[in-house]
Amino acid sequence: MRSHLTRLRTFLQTQPLSLLFGAVLCACLIALLLGRSAPSDQPPHSHPMAGPARSFVIWLHGLGDSGPANEPIRSYFSDSAFNLTKWAFPSAPNQPVSCNYGSITPSWFDIHEIPISSASPKNEKEVIEAVQKVHAMIDKEVENGISPENVFVCGFSQGGALTLASVLLYPKTLGGGAVFSGWVPFNSSIIEKISLEAKKTPILWSHGMADLTVLFEAGQAGPPFLQQVGMTCEFKAYPGLGHTITGDEINSLKSWIKSRLKSSS
Repeated sequence: MRSHLTRLRTFLQTQPLSLLFGAVLCACLIALLLGRSAPSDQPPHSHPMAGPARSFVIWLHGLGDSGPANEPIRSYFSDSAFNLTKWAFPSAPNQPVSCNYGSITPSWFDIHEIPISSASPKNEKEVIEAVQKVHAMIDKEVENGISPENVFVCGFSQGGALTLASVLLYPKTLGGGAVFSGWVPFNSSIIEKISLEAKKTPILWSHGMADLTVLFEAGQAGPPFLQQVGMTCEFKAYPGLGHTITGDEINSLKSWIKSRLKSSS
């Protein structure tokens, strides 16, 4: 699910040495430019807050990716409304993944096949184990004074599926869950475990119509499932978009979160 990295690996394997040197030089220059956006004594894209955190955003990456690789997303949220927002970009553990022929890959839970459709096998046991880790992160910030209604869980691809599961199985109403190119990772039997408070959490779902990794129909299955749960979902379809995330989607997420942030009183 790291289509951009797969394309890069293919490029590196097929190009002459001179082009490879140019590609490496270009990557170094990009890294230098990105590094200038944060003080040298701060982690990349980490900004000191003017006071205690009032909101919390978790970003869950896709299969084979890592948390730090997704931190540039934070640069889109420079509005003053996010000055007191704490961010977390956790990394999935390394484990064998069936769809990668058992190779060890950063993965929140096992995936049996790609492309993923609405009928793909579910791995509810491992999904719930991953959910517990996300809930522990949320609980820690709530204990530190952040209102659950100012907690937002967001994720891409496998991270999007985990986002949906984490939001639905959390016992309280959260600020929102944002699913990008994700899918429903469990069967309808899970519905009885969803609390009345969790059903009040708003869901934003974005999916590319040209996605060949997590098929568009897998994304389309999300709103009917949520309707069965008793929830509403804001679904955004992106014509021509494959298995990736765009700046337009992130800007839409920014506006969506901003409109739902509760003022501290």
